Amino acid sequence: MTIYPAIDLRKGRCVRLFQGKADQETIYFKDPSEPAIAWKQAGASHLHVVDLDGAFNGASANLEAVSSILKVDGLKVQLGGGMRSEEAIEKALQLGLHRVIIGTRACSEPEWVGELIRKFGPEKIVVGIDAKDGMVATKGWVETSQTEAITLARQLESQGVRWIIHTDVATDGAMKGPNLEAQQKMASSVPQCMVIASGGVSRESDITDLELLSAHFPNIEGVIIGKALYEGTVSLKNLCG
Repeated sequence: MTIYPAIDLRKGRCVRLFQGKADQETIYFKDPSEPAIAWKQAGASHLHVVDLDGAFNGASANLEAVSSILKVDGLKVQLGGGMRSEEAIEKALQLGLHRVIIGTRACSEPEWVGELIRKFGPEKIVVGIDAKDGMVATKGWVETSQTEAITLARQLESQGVRWIIHTDVATDGAMKGPNLEAQQKMASSVPQCMVIASGGVSRESDITDLELLSAHFPNIEGVIIGKALYEGTVSLKNLCG
């Protein structure tokens, strides 16, 4: 199972928000390349980066910070937040990103994501599906749509999407463990897609639980870990060593 340490960017700094709430921010690093270096040294091969300003405002706002992260050799970086135009996606990929994550616009225009898949390839485009009580949350989780997360995932699978990040908003940053039932339901609903689980990891046994789940649902490819790394309740060296 691939471990994706998370770096959330806001105003160029590495922060964490509780359940995506902009007024509940903790700043961990002023220079986002610092955690990138730390996670690389601990054994990480991938990073999950989110431009929070982009997610809230609809346009990428931290590409300079992203560039500093990309200077850390040996990491495959995926970026989300504000990726709502083909131009923005192309510009991001030209920086040297491994994959780009589409969120808000994928909910309203699944067909557009299909066009991106045909242009950039299925390995370059990831769709982030963030769910509140099973319904898709958009625009940095500020709005909840009337679309069921599973319904959207199936539509995207039919458009050629092969990578989905599934976040359970209620568990994100809460340090209470992942929603295993929701992750299992997502994985079983889209067998052609690789699913990266996100939200709730608070201790290393949570990773073990997800690995056990992936033994039955092998398309659960990886897990994103954020706050637990920054708070020191999970050791990346133990997981990647």
